[in-house]
Amino acid sequence: MRQEHIFPPEKFPLTESILFEGDAFHVLQRIPSESVQCVVTSPPYWGLRDYGIEGQIGLEPTLPQFLNRLVAIFAEIKRVLKSDGLLWLNIGDGYTSGNRGYRAPDKKNPARAMNVRPDTPEGLKPKDLLGIPWRLAFALQEDGWYLRSDIVWHKPNAMPESVADRPTRAHEYLFMFSKSERYYYDREAIREIGGNGKPRNRRSVWDINTQAFPGAHFATFPPALIEPCILASTKPNDFVLDPFFGSGTVGLVCLSHGRRYVGIELHSEYVRMAVQRLGIFEPSVIKVAA
Repeated sequence: MRQEHIFPPEKFPLTESILFEGDAFHVLQRIPSESVQCVVTSPPYWGLRDYGIEGQIGLEPTLPQFLNRLVAIFAEIKRVLKSDGLLWLNIGDGYTSGNRGYRAPDKKNPARAMNVRPDTPEGLKPKDLLGIPWRLAFALQEDGWYLRSDIVWHKPNAMPESVADRPTRAHEYLFMFSKSERYYYDREAIREIGGNGKPRNRRSVWDINTQAFPGAHFATFPPALIEPCILASTKPNDFVLDPFFGSGTVGLVCLSHGRRYVGIELHSEYVRMAVQRLGIFEPSVIKVAA
């Protein structure tokens, strides 16, 4: 029987802000342990968009496969996160497909149309709300993460929906996780003004408008959602990781507040957007093969 030694992949030392093009799980394996102070990210949502790229997350045939894949990625994230670091995770929800295999366009939101869509998960019914944010939160909690806060991101300018038998959805969740029981958190940096005009501890409902970035895909983070996460959990020059970098909004916020970013993005078109947006020289983008 042939025996072969398998060595772990060589790690990339983090010295300055950096952008990787590649699959999040494989790139994370190349990042040194306990090297980033904070993670702010929003992975693709399940069954809502087809990005048209091989290896994309979000079109797994079953919901458990989607959740298990994310849990594996976040296990690597936990490894690269410092022991006193924080993870801020934004994840949206959706409804069962009714096994239609497609999603029709909405008159008020034509971009929602899809030619492929996962079947209704076992145990759920047509028109059921999937409950993905809490399913993922509990899965990560079971995998060892400390679930410290569920923040409701209220969108005053939420996208309208052509629905008549339920309220229009105008919120998403932002979960705050820690790697350890004790961690760095600067509550003074994100205090808000209360009804009496005095500063108070930040509350768990954040009213923040969605904000489009011309040329970017629809799922662009609003900087106002990212800023309190970074300010509360990092100091100047700390590294902030976004393993689903998209058009680079986390990097933009890092640069404006004197932090360093580590971005990972699979889609080459979004890498191009981030390069232009952040003023990166393209040769400084590291492509990592699976």
